[in-house]
Amino acid sequence: MDSLAARLLKEVLSRPHLVTAFRLLLAVTCGALIGIEREQQEKRAGLRTHILLCLGACLFALIGLRMHKEYPGGDALRLLHGLITGVGFLAAGVIFTQGASVRGLTTAVGLWSLTGIGLAVGLGYYGLAVFATLLIFIVIAWLKRVEPTLHPHAQPAAQVPPEARQAAQPPSPAPPPSDSTSRTSSDVIP
Repeated sequence: MDSLAARLLKEVLSRPHLVTAFRLLLAVTCGALIGIEREQQEKRAGLRTHILLCLGACLFALIGLRMHKEYPGGDALRLLHGLITGVGFLAAGVIFTQGASVRGLTTAVGLWSLTGIGLAVGLGYYGLAVFATLLIFIVIAWLKRVEPTLHPHAQPAAQVPPEARQAAQPPSPAPPPSDSTSRTSSDVIP
């Protein structure tokens, strides 16, 4: 005999508008799982960013499916290509350098990966979306605990002495020329 949850899921998935709502809610849930971890780590792209990105990707996938049904000669893959490219641009905005270190790479690639989750949910690949969400969560939340064991002699950025941070920074630009060699506006030929 089917469980109540299995029967309810079967009922929901048999109605198109409920399927759409289920896909959007699952995308929100997957985005929230990753976003909560990023929020706890006080990352710039936190809970809302991750939810909205996954939800938006799901929405675009649903639009692509609808377009494919209504306009069979159209190319829905262009929509997906544009989405992936656009998210790559968005993710690049969270990457920045601080001295000799680069920060935000994990957040950026997490955002980019979340696009795939949203697309998977929107296209109806629920198991794939949930499994990918769990894998991304494991990589982001748990593997950071393993990384220090891979580099036992590395110091976290907060423990690096100020002299070492200054030595790792690029040299200062050359000083401006002295007054005897500088040009004035009257030296410029119009």
